[in-house]
Amino acid sequence: MRSDVRTLLALEDGRYFEGESFGAIGTRVGEVCFNTAMTGYQEVLTDPSYRGQIVAMTYPLIGNYGINSLDQESRSPHVRGFVIEELTQIPSNWRSEMSLDEYLRRWNIPGGQEIDTRALTRHLRTRGAMKACLTTEQISPAEATQRAIEGEGVIGMDYVREVSTNKIYRWDPEDKFSVPWSIAGNGETKRALPPIKFQVVAYDYGIKENILRLLRQKGFAVTVVPAATPADVALALNPDGIFLSNGPGDPAALPYAHETVHDLMGKKPIFGICLGHQILGFAFGGSTFKLKFGHRGANQPVKDLRTGKVAITAQNHGFAVDAESLPTDVEVTHINLNDRTVEGMRHKELPIFSVQYHPEAAPGPHDATYFFDQFAELIEKQK
Repeated sequence: MRSDVRTLLALEDGRYFEGESFGAIGTRVGEVCFNTAMTGYQEVLTDPSYRGQIVAMTYPLIGNYGINSLDQESRSPHVRGFVIEELTQIPSNWRSEMSLDEYLRRWNIPGGQEIDTRALTRHLRTRGAMKACLTTEQISPAEATQRAIEGEGVIGMDYVREVSTNKIYRWDPEDKFSVPWSIAGNGETKRALPPIKFQVVAYDYGIKENILRLLRQKGFAVTVVPAATPADVALALNPDGIFLSNGPGDPAALPYAHETVHDLMGKKPIFGICLGHQILGFAFGGSTFKLKFGHRGANQPVKDLRTGKVAITAQNHGFAVDAESLPTDVEVTHINLNDRTVEGMRHKELPIFSVQYHPEAAPGPHDATYFFDQFAELIEKQK
C-alpha cells in the first residue's frame, strides 16, 4: 500500500474527497456509485455489471479475507476504481491467495482508502449518481473535477459489447466448476450435480459465473452466446429455454438486444435477470429510466405482489423498467419496498418472466434462488 501517495476523488458537481492510495496509481473517470454489502468485495470487483464505474463500499473495513481465485465472477475485475474507508493491512483467511492491494495493482486499478465513504454516500443519495475522477496525479481538485465533467458516464453507453463473450461456448461441459461445496468437519466436501434435464441458451450481456454454476446445479446444460447473437442462431441450437443475463451500461443503448429478444418471444420460455429484465422490458414495448442513485448491495427488500412475501435481495443496477410504459399483457409481479420500482414482471400469455435482482446471490442472501426452479417448471410445462 502506498500510504505516502495522495488519492483524490473529485465529483462532477465540484465536491471532492482526499485519501491515501492503494492498488495501482493513475487516473480513472467513470460514474461513481456505492454498494452497501458488508462482504463480497471480490465479487463486486469482478462483476461485469460494474463496467465503467468507480465503486465505493459503505462498509468501513474492506480486505479482511483477501482475494482468492474461486470467488471471481469473471476472469478479471471490471471496476474503473475502488473507494473504501479503511483497508485491512493483513488479510486473514485460509482461502486467501493475495491481498486486495496486490490484486488491484496486478490489474492496474487505482484504489483510494481513508476516504469518508459515509459522507460520499450521503452526498450521492442527495444529489444523485454522477461522474467522478479518481486520481493519484498531483493535480488540483478543480482540474480533477473538469476531467470528471469531460469523461464518459453510463447514460447512453453500450458496455455490453466490451464484456460479452465473442464466441459461442458450452459452460462447464465436464462438470468441474459447478459442483457445490461445503465444509463438513475438517475437510471440504463436494455434493453431486443433478443429471441434466434441460438445454438452455444464455445470452451473455456480462454474465456472472455463479449464475452459470447455479443453472447447472438446477439441472440445466448451458450454452452461452454473445450478446449480439441473432434470434435464429440461438434457436438453431434447439434450446428448451432462453436465459437473459445481467450486464453493464444503459439498457436503452442496446437496440440490437431489444430486437433479438422480441424475436425470441413466443418461441421459447424466457427468464431474464437484471439487465436481461430491462432488455425484456424494451422487447415488451416498454422503456426504462435512470434511478437517482441505483440499488447496489445485498439488503434490498422486494415484495412479491402475488403472495405478499418479502425477500431480502442482492442487487446491482442503476436503471429501472417504467411500469407505466408496459403493455396490458405484462404484469408487474415484484416491487422494491424502498422506492416502489419494478423488480419483477411476467407476460400474461407467453412463458416469459424476469426479475431485476440477482437470484444467484454472489454476494448476497439466498432468498431468491427459487427462480431457477421456476424457470425449470416453466420449461417443463411447455414441453
